[in-house]
Amino acid sequence: QVQLVESGGGLVQPGGSLRLSCAASGSDFRINVMGWYRQAPGKQRELVAVVTRGGATTYADSVKGRFTISRDNAKNTVDLQMNSLKPEDTAVYYCNADFRWNGQGTQVTVSS
Repeated sequence: QVQLVESGGGLVQPGGSLRLSCAASGSDFRINVMGWYRQAPGKQRELVAVVTRGGATTYADSVKGRFTISRDNAKNTVDLQMNSLKPEDTAVYYCNADFRWNGQGTQVTVSS
C-alpha cells in the first residue's frame, strides 16, 4: 500500500506558474514510475507527465515545453513545475505511483 500526499495547488492568473509536490509513503519496495494526472470538470482523467526511476520523462502534448516533472528517489517525492499556465490547465491534479496508486488530488485553477 502506498500513500500519496499532494500539495501546491491554488489559483493563478494565465501566464503564471505553480509548483506541485507529492510525497509517497508506506512503500516497502521501490516505486518505478511516478507521475501526475489531471481531471477537468466533465472530462476524463488524462496523463500530464510521468518520470521513471531512471529519470526518463513523458509529457502530454498539451504541456510540453511548459511543464517539467522531477523526482527525488531517496525521498520518494515527485514535483511538477508548471509555467505559462493556461485556463485549460484548470483541473484537479492527482499524483500517481506505478500507474496504481493515486493521491487525493489538488485543485489548480487558472483564471483572471
